[in-house]
Amino acid sequence: MKPPRHGTLARQHSGGPSPVPGQRRKSNGRQPSSVVAEVDLQIAELGERSTHELRLAWRKLYRAEPPQGLSRDLLIRALVHELQEQSYGGTGRALRRRLQTLTGEREKRGASFDLGAALKTGTTLVRQWRGHTHAVLVRDDGFEYEGQAYRSLSVIAKRITGAHWSGPRFFGLIKRATASAVAGAG
Repeated sequence: MKPPRHGTLARQHSGGPSPVPGQRRKSNGRQPSSVVAEVDLQIAELGERSTHELRLAWRKLYRAEPPQGLSRDLLIRALVHELQEQSYGGTGRALRRRLQTLTGEREKRGASFDLGAALKTGTTLVRQWRGHTHAVLVRDDGFEYEGQAYRSLSVIAKRITGAHWSGPRFFGLIKRATASAVAGAG
């Protein structure tokens, strides 16, 4: 029998479940301790199971074959997620609807997106270029690079490289469209 891998289990037990509206709770707002203990025990046992046993558990929970090439760690994580979702409740209907709306908007617009919504003030973007590390601080009114304020990441990318670049692409915020995606769009 393999010893449990504490690093993996520690990540899985890094906090209690989020409260789920409509779920039965004790008067103090918490799940009954017997439910929490049972789920915690099931999760702990996953780390001790063989990969074959994890695949069997996947088939039982998801009623489907696990994806080919899925690592043991990802099998455990997906099983933990499903166990917690069954015990504590899943994503609410309103959130699922919102995610579908956002997905639809993303598919219509393609890979571009509003950087203001994606980057929080105080975030540092780091890029290595020709042996030097370049750091850009995200500010409320734009970006800061080497003590100077800029409105555009593309201007910073040009200053670093000497050539025109898409700033978001240079800093890894968006990926270049693959040839198959471009051909499928036309």
